[in-house]
Amino acid sequence: MIAPVVISVLVILYYVVYFGFLISLLDGIWKYAFGIFPVVISAVMVKVCIERINEIKKGEEDDISKY
Repeated sequence: MIAPVVISVLVILYYVVYFGFLISLLDGIWKYAFGIFPVVISAVMVKVCIERINEIKKGEEDDISKY
């Protein structure tokens, strides 16, 4: 159950650092456009991580076997 949390944190950190670097290089409206993207991705990653933890608690550890 710790793997989804670790992966989510790593992806969020990656996008925050990457887009933080891009934002520092850009001026004007592009700062705001690229500033929204990591916030949205972080929110989606948190939601997906919570859903995955709930699936693991229900006993659905191997989702790929359904396909």
